[in-house]
Amino acid sequence: MAQLPSGFVSHSRKVCNLYKRLLRHIESSYYHLEDVRYESVILRAEFDKNKDIKDLRFAKEMMSQAEDKLMKDLHWNYKKFAESPGGCAFGRDHVPPDWIIDYWDPMEKAMYPKYFLLREQRKKEFEEFYKRNYANLRTATDQH
Repeated sequence: MAQLPSGFVSHSRKVCNLYKRLLRHIESSYYHLEDVRYESVILRAEFDKNKDIKDLRFAKEMMSQAEDKLMKDLHWNYKKFAESPGGCAFGRDHVPPDWIIDYWDPMEKAMYPKYFLLREQRKKEFEEFYKRNYANLRTATDQH
């Protein structure tokens, strides 16, 4: 769920995202590094030319036109990083949840005594923190 967007995204953030997607499109479309650099410089000049536009309606209209143009011209083999969503290695490494360690055999836990002593202490601290901060909310919602 970490890759899901949440909250408000500012216009400047959207413009930066569009710029990065356009750069990836250029990298996908051209084979030679000189051509990629040339097209990237032209793209940056176009973004710099329009960076001081104060009318937000006009800026949003320009951005929607650029996004439409990008979607229409998008390269068939668009460059994706391996670990990014849609990449060849996305989601490959599974990180097991923390509670799995609680089910270790006592002999396994005995190999790491300091770690498990500190872990138990942290779990108790977290339980106290939770009761102190959230126990009141739970009883207040149960009364309604």
